[in-house]
Amino acid sequence: MARGTRSLARVAVVVRAGAAPLWWLGLLAAGIGALLPGLTGRRIGLLSGAALLLIAAAVTASARWGRCTSLMAAADRAGRHDVLQDRRVTLRVRRRARRWVYPSAFLAAVVSSFALPGAGGLLLAGIGAGLWLKAVRIGRREEDTETLYWVSVDEMSSAGAVGKPVTAFRSTGIGAGDAAPGGARRRR
Repeated sequence: MARGTRSLARVAVVVRAGAAPLWWLGLLAAGIGALLPGLTGRRIGLLSGAALLLIAAAVTASARWGRCTSLMAAADRAGRHDVLQDRRVTLRVRRRARRWVYPSAFLAAVVSSFALPGAGGLLLAGIGAGLWLKAVRIGRREEDTETLYWVSVDEMSSAGAVGKPVTAFRSTGIGAGDAAPGGARRRR
């Protein structure tokens, strides 16, 4: 790449990348866990799992939100030579980086069902729902300001789009890229 050129990924897409795998694996683990009697019984396990789902969704959706809004407020315009990464590429790269995390979390959720049936799976699904809610919040902000927010791929690490290595966001107009505000697929 030439000097001054950087590859940028959409913030909402990076946040949203883990939502679907965690949601579906969590529901599958909860379904498997509901088949097991467990130490506490199915009813207690599923009720505590439902509470964990709500708590995990709320905590995940609000985690690092202050840092995210401060980075959005201080976002600079993307340069002419910056390369905007496609939605599919961002999703593939983010999910491939966590290819061992998802099966490990699924296995831990299924194993935890021997104690609390379904609770671990619902906790995992709650984390996925929280990531989706955070992406929706980012999308609302993008629609209100008519600005899309991007993060440098080089600065992004396992901590995600709002981790400590990220120093700044870049911004573009609402029509840039191939993802709608919030990171969803753009309707044609």
